[in-house]
Amino acid sequence: MNTTTCVDTSFVLKLVLWEEDSPLAKAIWDSWIAQDTRVIAPCHMVFEGTSVIRNRVHRGLIGAPAGEQALRAFLAQDIELVHPSGFEERAWELAQRFNRPTAYDAYYLAVAQAADCDLWTADGRLYRAVRDSLKWVRLLGQP
Repeated sequence: MNTTTCVDTSFVLKLVLWEEDSPLAKAIWDSWIAQDTRVIAPCHMVFEGTSVIRNRVHRGLIGAPAGEQALRAFLAQDIELVHPSGFEERAWELAQRFNRPTAYDAYYLAVAQAADCDLWTADGRLYRAVRDSLKWVRLLGQP
């Protein structure tokens, strides 16, 4: 089976930084590998992930060596970074539609929508904002 799914930074960070639901994210990731699933994300995911990891090092939540290891692991994930045509306009429209304060999360929505696939997130705020309208947005830990 060769399907496509979209992931956001919050999901991918669960694969490289230990958090309570990291084992669940890893199990889902492993199932995608076994099923030859194409995993996609918008190009800005690498900037967002790098920033989050750096912030955790800066705040002393993880040491610099652990941060560097997490960054290498984050960048090594088999995720195809995409930039569909009309991407910015669609992200803007989605951010407006769901009253999002920034457009970062809407880019993930736009990519998943353009690819006609699920978006997996660990971001409860994003999920709650769109769950009634966008049934293809999946929250880690929700059935």
